[in-house]
Amino acid sequence: MPQPTDLIALFQSQLTEPFRIGLLIALFITMLRTRANTGIWTPLAIGAVFVAVVIPVTRVSGAPKAPMPTEIGVGILANIVLLAVVLGVWTLWQRLRR
Repeated sequence: MPQPTDLIALFQSQLTEPFRIGLLIALFITMLRTRANTGIWTPLAIGAVFVAVVIPVTRVSGAPKAPMPTEIGVGILANIVLLAVVLGVWTLWQRLRR
């Protein structure tokens, strides 16, 4: 079982992964375009889990940073934090624009 400091380091590294951030921004833009039909929360929740699973499963090089379930679980948390930031910035932008 990973130590708490290992989990914090894993969480921090996942928060700064450019590929993860790009996928989540693309997910958010897609949600904005389809929200009339799909709503906001369902696509974001499914997308956050999808991104958290895809990144560790498709790793082609390098040793895993933690066991797969741990990487996925921490990835879901990192995705939620990143999506919350993106949603907050977008909401602030919408309010300031009016």
